[in-house]
Amino acid sequence: MSELRAPAPYDALLLLSFGGPEGPDDVVPFLANVTRGRGIPEERLKEVGKHYFLFGGVSPINAQNRALLDALRKDFAHHGLDLPVYWGNRNWAPYLTDTLREMVADGHRRIAVLATSAYASYSGCRQYRENLAESLAVLEAEGLPVPRVDKLRHYFNHPGFVRPMVEGVLTSLAELPEEDRAGAHLAFTTHSIPTSAADTSGPEEAHGDGGAYVAEHLDVARVIVDAVREETGVAYPWQLVYQSRSGAPHTPWLEPDICDHLEALHGAGVPAVVMAPIGFVSDHMEVLYDLDTEATAKAAELGLPVRRSATVGADPRFAAAVRELVLERAATEQGRTVERCALGALGPSHDLCPVGCCPARALKPAAAGADSPYA
Repeated sequence: MSELRAPAPYDALLLLSFGGPEGPDDVVPFLANVTRGRGIPEERLKEVGKHYFLFGGVSPINAQNRALLDALRKDFAHHGLDLPVYWGNRNWAPYLTDTLREMVADGHRRIAVLATSAYASYSGCRQYRENLAESLAVLEAEGLPVPRVDKLRHYFNHPGFVRPMVEGVLTSLAELPEEDRAGAHLAFTTHSIPTSAADTSGPEEAHGDGGAYVAEHLDVARVIVDAVREETGVAYPWQLVYQSRSGAPHTPWLEPDICDHLEALHGAGVPAVVMAPIGFVSDHMEVLYDLDTEATAKAAELGLPVRRSATVGADPRFAAAVRELVLERAATEQGRTVERCALGALGPSHDLCPVGCCPARALKPAAAGADSPYA
């Protein structure tokens, strides 16, 4: 892969992310964007936004995306990959539609897309594809050229994504009190989603109990545990747990919650815990609040030593992985066979989301899939 330099047919890369407020005045408008169509009153949005106000109304995600942009551009330049990188968000500036409009004005017509969500699910994949289709429809209505957009495959098990997480867990274990380290448990965390969404995540053949969403997280957790055992000689007990639930109480969501899990471990006499947020690319607000604030406070209340391992963020190995993913997809589009890097038992994910993959309750057009209206 390192010998490949030509990204053709792609002439640009779009970093597509969720977006976040960058000041107190942004919080309620941002949340209104996120919840558009649900009829949530402003007072409720202010209550929901209390996590952001604790951090000055600033989400860390935009700064982290800027850091990732810088890392990607440096990696591409260092390896002779002539591919400009743009950034657009679903819910805050720079907005996706504005960025695509800029890319078209700059002459780009075949765009590779990296979403800052590594796993299969409606909210982590198809919703991004729906937003792409909505933005392309706006460009079409404005009489602008409509570019072809291809979303890069899920990278949850790419070595450049997994290895930084392995090292994060090793670092956190080393930071635990020595007398507690050997008996520590690993709590791998990810965003909880409705069980109905989990069960239908991924291609139809992956649907079932937890779907591809749970299966992919479990596979990554096993890879990390195996790597930690190889390097420490200790087979640490572990479990996949969830955080950041935001739905109605009567709707079933994935469990157990991280705070409930910490209570259970403490009750069982576990001496320490490493919380590893494998479901997040970088230190989103969910990581800063739900883990660093809420779960850490729960652990302190219990007298349970905890450490939170690092997310991948702008790690150079992740930037290199993105370069490999672009070149891999370019080679495939050129009709060439190329080795696809993947750890664990599941293998590399699909390039093109098939029909029935991560379906929504209300069917909407989605780009970058077998059912895309913009092929």
